Amino acid sequence: MTTDQKAGPAGVRSTTGVVHKRSEVSVAETVLRLSAAIRGAGGMVYFVVDHSGEAHRAGVDLRDTKVLGFGNPTEDVATMAAAPLAALDLPTKILVWSDDDGTVWMTYLKPAWLSKRYNLEPDQAGPLSTVDAVTAQVTSP
Repeated sequence: MTTDQKAGPAGVRSTTGVVHKRSEVSVAETVLRLSAAIRGAGGMVYFVVDHSGEAHRAGVDLRDTKVLGFGNPTEDVATMAAAPLAALDLPTKILVWSDDDGTVWMTYLKPAWLSKRYNLEPDQAGPLSTVDAVTAQVTSP
């Protein structure tokens, strides 16, 4: 597990290839800030899945949990052309959620891990690193 803090999310087992970045604002505000950062970087937000909202509508409790999917169609196509199976992990997704202690996290697959998974050359893997930049904007004051 990779984190940018000393301790990662409470109640989560270590998982290879995953990055956790802490957010100082709510899940909803984090999604809004990420969406703005993505658009500012020239990307598109394709979807937001509100897992906790759907669970609540089904009568089940789930911590605040949303998944944001985004990308840049032109850049993502180049990655998928080089490695068709990369489409399994595109568009890029960020899990925005609250851990057992109520701390909000942005969790996503490490770009270098994805690059290795699909045996991508550095120029083919470039779009995968956008996630680091947009999440850094949310964690910056």
